[in-house]
This record gives sequence, structure tokens and C-alpha cells, in this order.
Amino acid sequence: MKGRNSSRRKWNESKTLYGIFLFFLLVLFVSYAYVALSPSVLGINIQEFAKTRNTYSSTLKAKRGTIYDKDGNVLALNVYSYTVIAYLDSSRTSDPKQPHHVVDVEGTAKSLSPILDMKVETLVDLMSQKDLYQVELGPGGRNISELKKEAIEELELPGIDFIESTKRFYPNGDFASYVVGYAKTNEHTLEDGSIVKVIDGELGVEGKYDDELKGTDGYLSYQQDAHGYKIPETKEERKEALDGDDIYLTIDASVQRFVEEAMDEAEKNYNYEWLQFHVMDAKTGDILASASSPSFDPNIREIVNYENNLTSIEFEPGSVMKAFTYMCAMEKGTYDGSKTFRSGSIDVEGTKIYDWNRYGWGDITYDYGFVQSSNVAITNMLLNDEFINKTDLKNCLTKYGFGEKTNIELPREASGLLDFNYPIEVAAAGYGQGIYVTPIQILQGYSILSNNGSMVTPHIVKKIVDSNTGEIKYERKLEVTKDIVKQSTVNKMYKLMDAVVNSEDGSGSIYSLQDKGIGIMGKTGTGQIYENGGYLAYQYIRSFVGMFPKENPKVVIFASVKKSDPDSSGSISYGVKSIAQNIAKYYNLYSEIKDNSISEYKVGNYISRDIVSVNKELIGLKLNPYFIGDGTYIINQYPKVGSSILAGEKVFLLTNGNKYIMPDMTGWSRSDVVSYFSLINVKYKIEGNGYVTLQSILANKEIDRSSEVVITLSSKY
Repeated sequence: MKGRNSSRRKWNESKTLYGIFLFFLLVLFVSYAYVALSPSVLGINIQEFAKTRNTYSSTLKAKRGTIYDKDGNVLALNVYSYTVIAYLDSSRTSDPKQPHHVVDVEGTAKSLSPILDMKVETLVDLMSQKDLYQVELGPGGRNISELKKEAIEELELPGIDFIESTKRFYPNGDFASYVVGYAKTNEHTLEDGSIVKVIDGELGVEGKYDDELKGTDGYLSYQQDAHGYKIPETKEERKEALDGDDIYLTIDASVQRFVEEAMDEAEKNYNYEWLQFHVMDAKTGDILASASSPSFDPNIREIVNYENNLTSIEFEPGSVMKAFTYMCAMEKGTYDGSKTFRSGSIDVEGTKIYDWNRYGWGDITYDYGFVQSSNVAITNMLLNDEFINKTDLKNCLTKYGFGEKTNIELPREASGLLDFNYPIEVAAAGYGQGIYVTPIQILQGYSILSNNGSMVTPHIVKKIVDSNTGEIKYERKLEVTKDIVKQSTVNKMYKLMDAVVNSEDGSGSIYSLQDKGIGIMGKTGTGQIYENGGYLAYQYIRSFVGMFPKENPKVVIFASVKKSDPDSSGSISYGVKSIAQNIAKYYNLYSEIKDNSISEYKVGNYISRDIVSVNKELIGLKLNPYFIGDGTYIINQYPKVGSSILAGEKVFLLTNGNKYIMPDMTGWSRSDVVSYFSLINVKYKIEGNGYVTLQSILANKEIDRSSEVVITLSSKY
């Protein structure tokens, strides 16, 4: 009995233990079932966690496309700089034979010191900091060039790495700025909450073609181990980035330089609200140059006005529109240039319309009325049943491209406004008041006269090229609207516009270049400014459209200035004449030009050459060499090889020396300053507009590359 009871007790104890075991087994089973069936545990999506816990993913960034002029000179590109970092945390190293952090602090400092131009002690202090995972080796290790990065990589120093940064760079500074536009780095928040830096185009071609220039990012994904290394023989997913398209503009860098120089001179000598010069190929509609003032350097973006004068600013143009009124009358077949009228003033429903001299020239012909830019001539033509009426004029102006967009490849183009009904409005419209146009419409309209009565569509983009394949994705085609006016009308207008500029008493005789052997014809304009409910007294928009050679125009220039000094004609007449002379020489439009002072050169390759021979060669070409550093041979240059420059321009040449002496920058342009500092990778800041008048480091003093140089510009000397 005793043995049997003892056995039963043992069985009961075993049954209890077995029950406990079964209970825990059931708990494990339920937990397993919960994990297996539930999509998340403790708020964590198990499937997603399993997929990503050992997965490394990164974005392969697409390179933003480059913007070129028509000949392939770079106007906008990406530049890369690097910041040197040192990993200090020993946890990065799993194999002592292959360290991934800085092991030898002093040896690393000694190796980096001459490259970063930093003291060994400073580098040792930076890399000896406790409880830091990594540290930047600044200031010498910030924004270093590709060349310095490669030199450091060749040292194979454990724990030394680089952070790459990309920005948009405009090598010419303030140069066709409203056409090229600008792009800048912005932070974008993704759906997962992460923040990435993206270069976005925000103005001009950069903004208009932002999607094409950006390209498409790729990605890289693979499995990694606990130490962050790729697990061997595991699948890697990789989609290569597609770089952005390259865009070639119709801008000719040399012609643009002529225009910028004319603008610089005007800025020094005149005051105004705005000034603009635009140049178009008269046969194709290609915009060869475009500049406005005030302007901006897209590297700095001190922007006063975000609208492009060429396409987005609407204004009352004044008498440059008289050419179209005369053309309209000729096309109707009613124009008689020998017929006379009384000049000076005319009454229209109680309102006096005056000629610009208010007294007139007595009884004159309508031909002479055009030469003298008579408002009374236009009024008589439209209102006294002489030649045309309101409907004729509106139909003609519409046919000539006014009141609607040209669809040039630039953002925010304005369409202008043709709205005139009452007699006084009709008369005013005939001489360019009360209607609103854009400079690009005026250039397009005058192309009718340079193409034997056909009108060409203006363009600013020459072609778009896939940078990955070289395929041309878009190429501008010559677009011509035929039979706008008859050849007889063109021939007559040539005679009238020639007389405006080249006759002794023509209203545009200030633009004549006959003494230089250049035949230019054109039309002047003086428009009143409507602001705050009325026309301003003694404030005007003065304009000029010039075409040359006058026998068969190849080039059209439009110039205009608003609210300038009382004696304002010089601000555009000097500019137009300077631009025309340079272009005539550059394109060899005349067999004999009396002014032979203009010399244009293609920049050679001076890299790896000694400074003595290069200096002799450049001075012989009447160029101004600026050698940077105390080296004996050249390692970089600006302008780049093949660029077109004129006699007297600067050529910046970076030598292999490390000691940079500050030049006297007095009188330098903003673009000169940008070119200089871009070569030496020194922090700088430009204040103001115009030309250099002050510099924070005196001339002939050594530049401290750890500090910032401040350059002050002024609009006048």
C-alpha cells in the first residue's frame, strides 16, 4: 500500500509538471500563430521589417544637364566640391587589418597638412576629440577641388572620407542672365519624411526646361551584414541614373559679350530705371544676345526684377511702331508719300496731338513725316480718310504678330494688348501709344522687312541633346510666315528707314555709322509712360530698332531705356553703335570697315605650359594675363579653350603655386571677380553692382584662404 500511494503521488506531480509544460507550449503556439497571421507586432510591420532590416538602399543622382551657347561654350553647369571628414569611432572597424577609422592620428595629420594647407597641430586636435563619430577637417578641408580629393585618395589614409556637394555654377557671372536664368539647391521632403537636396530651375531656360535638365535619378539596393558590408553572392538591384539633357541656346557668346560691354558703359555713365539691348539674326529669328539692366549674377542672385525684359515686360513703345502703320497703308495701296499735310499739331475731338517739336516743319510730305517721326502724319493717315482706318490698322498689327505670343522658348511670355476704339485711341495706336507690346514682338515684326516680306519666328533654343546617348531630341527649325507684305513695301520702307538714320536731318541721325563704313537703317521711338492713372511729365521710354547691312539686313538690334537722365539718347545710341561695329567686324559683314580697332581671338590651351612663354604670347595678342599663385607652370585657366575674346580682355591662369597674392581689382567687372575666385576656391562675397571700388584685402597682400574676401561694387567710378 505504501508503495502504491507513493507511485500515485509521483504521478500527480508529473501530471502537474506536464500541465505546466502544455500551457507554455500553447502560449508559444498562440504567439507563433499571432506573429504568422498578424501583419504587425508591437506596431512594427513584420514583413516590411524582414525585407529591410538588412537592406541598403541609396539614390543614384542624375547629373543636371549643361547649358551651352550656340558654339558649345558653357553657360551653366554643375560643379562638385568636397568636404574632408575623419571617422573617429573605432566601432567602424571589425578587422584591425582593414581599419575604417583613423588609427594613426599624428601620421594622418602630417600627410594631410600640406594638401589642406592646415597646421599639423590643428588637424591632430580635430582628430583627437573623444566621443565623436566623425569630424570635418575644416577650414582647409571644406569645398576642396576634385584635384585635391584625388591627391588625398592616393594617400589611402584609413578613416578619411569625403562628403560631396553639388551646386549650379555660371562661369560668366552676369551674362545673358535673364535668358539662362538660374537654378539653386532646395530641400525636398519625401513621402517617408526624409529630406533630400535637389537642384531646381527657377528662372529663364533653367526654369522653362527644368524637367529636361534634371534627368531621372536611379537607385542601388543590396543586402548588407551587421557591419554595413555587402553580403557576398546576394542579389543587387541597380537602376542607373539618366542624366539631364544638354541645351544649346541660339546665344552667340561673342555677340553677348559685345552687348554686355555696351551695357557696362551705359551703367557707368547714365541713370535710368531700366535699359535693354537685344540682338536677333534677321534671317533666322535666332536671338544672338540679350541683356537688361539692372541684372544679376546667377551665382549670387541679388535680383531686383524677376521678369525678363525681352519677353515678359509690356510697354507702350512709341514711334518704333510707325513703321508698321506705314507698311499697312502701303499694303492697302492707298499710300501716297508725296502727298502733303500741315505738321506741328492736330485737333482730335478736342484733344491736341503734337509733333515732337510741337511747331512742326510746315507743309511736308508723308515720306518726310516718317523721316521726322511726325505724330500728325500718323493721325492724318488714320483719321482723315487719307490712307487707312481703325480696322485696317488692327488687322495689320495682328498680322504682324502683335497682341499674341511669339512662343519663344522662354517662360512667362506676355502677349501684349491691342485695344483701341475711339478716334484719339486709334491715332495714338498708330504712333505706338495706348497699346502694349514686348521687345520680342518688335524684333519679330521687323523681321518682315529683313526677309522680303516674310516674317520669321524668334527662337532662343538651338537644340536639346540627350546627354546619355548624344541623340538630338529637339532642333529649332526655320519658321517663316510668307507673304506678309509685298516686296515693293519692303523696298519703300528701306528708303524711309535709311533716311531716318543717314539723312542729315533724320530723326535718328545720332545712330548713323556712315563715317565707319557701316550702313545701318532704323526707326526711333519715344513713348510716354502711363502710371497711377495718367501719363508722366518729362519721363519717357526711348527706343531704337536698327537693321544692317541696310542693303540686305543680317542683324536686327532693339534698344530701349526707361526714365533715364534728360539727355538720355546717349545711353542707347552709344550702345547700339558700339554693338553694331563689333558685330560688323565679327561677322565680316563689310569688306572695308574704317574702324579696325576690334580684334577677336580664340583662347588657346595654356595648361601645363610655363608662365614665361604664355605671358609673352598673350601680351603679343593684346590680352591681359593674370597669373594666380607663385608656381612656374599653369594648371587651370579661364576663359576655357576655344572661347572667343576681344583684345584687352583678361585671361586668368592658375599656376601650381600655393601662395596667392591679391591683385588690384579696381575697375574689374563682377564676372572678372567671379572668374578669379572660382579658380582658387576661396570664399568671397560681392556687395553692390557695377565695378570694383573696394576690396577687403589690399592689393599685393597674400590671401588667407581660411577667411572670406569681401568685394564692393559701385555703379559708377
